[in-house]
Formats: sequence, structure tokens, C-alpha cells
Amino acid sequence: MTGQLAFVESPVQLLNVLEWAHTQSTAAGAPAAPGDPGAAPARTGAGAGLPSPAPPLTVVVLSPTDPMSRGQLRRMAQLARDEGLAVRWQEARGGRGALVRTLRELAGPLRAAERVIIGDPFSRYVQLLLSLFSPRHLTVVDDGTATMEFAAQLGRGERLVRWHRKGNLGPRELLLAPVTSLARRRLAPARGRRVELFTSLPVEAPGDLDVTENSFAWTRSRFGPPRLTGGADLVGTSLVETGVVDAEHYARVVGELARDHGATRYFAHRRESAEKLHRIAVDTGLQVVRPDLPLELIARRGPIGRTVVSFPSTVVHTLPLALAGTGVKVAVCEIAPEWLRESASPRAQGFLSVVTGTAAHEVDRLTARAVASTDRLEFG
Repeated sequence: MTGQLAFVESPVQLLNVLEWAHTQSTAAGAPAAPGDPGAAPARTGAGAGLPSPAPPLTVVVLSPTDPMSRGQLRRMAQLARDEGLAVRWQEARGGRGALVRTLRELAGPLRAAERVIIGDPFSRYVQLLLSLFSPRHLTVVDDGTATMEFAAQLGRGERLVRWHRKGNLGPRELLLAPVTSLARRRLAPARGRRVELFTSLPVEAPGDLDVTENSFAWTRSRFGPPRLTGGADLVGTSLVETGVVDAEHYARVVGELARDHGATRYFAHRRESAEKLHRIAVDTGLQVVRPDLPLELIARRGPIGRTVVSFPSTVVHTLPLALAGTGVKVAVCEIAPEWLRESASPRAQGFLSVVTGTAAHEVDRLTARAVASTDRLEFG
């Protein structure tokens, strides 16, 4: 076996592959970059300990179709090349025959890889790859808060279902059920297979899963510290687009947050619709920013507000790490039950509450509640 192979489908996944590679080189005794805190993050589980020097790492970008994600991924791919990693851009969704062509082209590298690194265990593409090839060493890096659900479902022996989807199986899910079932088994530690979870999130992982902390040491070593502005910045979410939160409630809360915190900018999630963002800009006067890199890098490069307000998402865990020592305060606004759409998954409220409740101690929690007499929101 030769080399290591990472499959990424989003900019955040590629950022976390870079963080993982940095952690490996630091733990193996490679010289730390200027400004790097230097300490290797803690490892827990059966495989704890210092690794031997890592073999070469190739990143395969399974390119998505939406322009925002593709643009961010191209920027991240260049950063990866600058770090000395080989990057292969794969048009995995580029029309008819793309799936078969991709599988044929990747079969050889997959069989030869000593370690496979993935970012989204819920991805149908990744699950199909894992159903065809079983790596001896597997690393899962963060791709949003879904990592928390993945670790919990793996520990409970449940089938893999994204938290915002309902549990019933549609025709597509039934067709792919055997693939998902086999992939789930190959995502679990077993005799002859080690599985590592590289995460910045609090997870409930089974004891035989190796857990390595992502402290965002690479991000801090390469960017910043940022210049701070006097006001606040809001971080958008795609909870409306995924069918979890009602659009009217969301728009109203964004306006309230902007007024209460003196916010001037709204950092859009890459999946937010143009129509929603236009409404936010018109109704609130906020400057809508579509970042060209993951928010952790944008914030670290600056300028950034002295307060960053977010809804429950990965950034309430990652930004305090990326911005450690800069004086930036991060706050999270809880999602009230009445904001949820009727079609939302029954697990949505509980999962979002866990994301908020497990945020770092230095993250402020904003409790929002609807006031019937005024239809306004109070924050305390």
C-alpha cells in the first residue's frame, strides 16, 4: 500500500483535512510553522500515541455542482497545493456517466491507499466508495455538526441518517439501503480496520474509535491575528433551505439580532438562497457577504467584528478555537420550538439544543422567546 487518499466534497472538509495533515506532521516531529502553538492535540482511544512519519497525502475533490461550493473549493485546493499536498479535481457529478467514470478512475488509488480520509460519512458518494473498497485505516474529519450525530449513531449501532431528515425510507433510500448498511459497517472499527475521528466537536464516540482533537492549529499558524471592527457580525445558516426553520421566523430574528447587537454584516452560508439573502439585505440593511473561503479562515484573516453571533452550527465550536486569543466574543442564538416548520424532523429541536448546549464555555448563549402580545423576540 502506498500513500494516503482524502475525499472531500465541501470547503470545510478540505480545511479539516489540512488541519489533520498539520496535526500529523507536528506529532511526528516535523518543524512547526511560524506562529504555530506547537503542541499536538490530544488523542484518545485504542490508537493513542505518536504516529510515525506519514506517507504522501493526495486530496481528491469530488466536485459539487453549486457555484458557491465550487468556488470555495478551488480556493481551498490552492491552499492545499501551497502546503505541498497533491490535489486531484474530479468532476464526480459532471453529467451522465460521471459516477461510473469516477469509480473506474479511483479504483486503483483506493486499493493502494494505506489510509482513506473522508469528510461526510452520510454522503451517498462516499458510502458507495466504501461499499466497494474497505480501507484498513479510515479517518473521518468534520463536515459540520453532523459529526456529532454520526458518532452517536455509530455508538448506538443505528443506520446513518442525517439529523434534519425524517426517519422514514423513501424509494431512493430503500434502493440504496444495502449500500448504506455496508458502508456503515466499514465506518466502524473492526478487526483489521482502525477508524479515527478528527474533530473539534464534543462527541459521544464508542471506545474503540480513535478520537483526535482538532484545535485549528494550522489556521492559527497561517492567518491573522485579525483586525477587529467595532461592531458585530452575524453568521447565516441554511436551516431554512434544509426545511427545518420557518423562513418568516428566521427573517424576523435576523432583524432583531442585527438591531440588538449593532451588526453591520451578514456572512451567508454557501447554501442560502439568493432570494432569502436579498430580503435580509433590504429588510435589515445588513451587508450580505458571500465568503470565498470557510468562515474560520475569513474570520482569522479579518477584519471581523468584536462579537460574532451565530445560530446553532459548527462555527459556535470552531470559531472560538480559530480566534483564540484575539478578543472576539462568539454568541449563539437558540432556536425556539415555534420557529420549526411542521415538516421538520422530530429530532431537529433536540439536536439543535445539543449543538447550543455543548458550545464552549466562552460562547454566550442568547435565549430567544416569542412574546405573544408584541410578536417580538427578546434576548437574554
